[in-house]
Amino acid sequence: MAIEQIYLYVLLIVGAATILYVFFGDVIEGIDEGIPFFNPSVIMAFGTLVSATGYVLEVSTSWNSWFILIVSVVVGVILDILLYFFILLPMSSAEVSMAYTDESLAGQVGKVITPIPIDGYGEIVIETVNGLINKRAIGFDNEEIDYGKEVLVIDVKEGTFLVREYEAFDFMK
Repeated sequence: MAIEQIYLYVLLIVGAATILYVFFGDVIEGIDEGIPFFNPSVIMAFGTLVSATGYVLEVSTSWNSWFILIVSVVVGVILDILLYFFILLPMSSAEVSMAYTDESLAGQVGKVITPIPIDGYGEIVIETVNGLINKRAIGFDNEEIDYGKEVLVIDVKEGTFLVREYEAFDFMK
């Protein structure tokens, strides 16, 4: 069997394993917790890079096969380290979800977009990293709050935000 075929077969097998890992990777998620370079993504990327580099160099150059193998492994290690430190590691420490709950918005400052009457409902808008969120609101002490006023979300009950007019604290006084 020619060495080009071996590189090509390894490339196809590792490529298929990578596709399977994308679909079923959650099953073996805990394997990479203890040893960072034992991450299946890193190992499969290394196999893919080595076999792809080896195949291309075997087909396009007349170098010795052992030299091509050494060059392929060096290229694979370098690119794999770059992949791990610049893509996989930052992604693993990134925020998992951008979802929010109503309770998580307590303590946030919003703005009244529909005036809140005494003993009645109005509407506020809260600006988050996800965008603008509109919510039904009432005054915490059943007070009236005019349009455009900044409010502080005190509590959330049954989807209704209890708010109080926000007064920024001035540290310079």
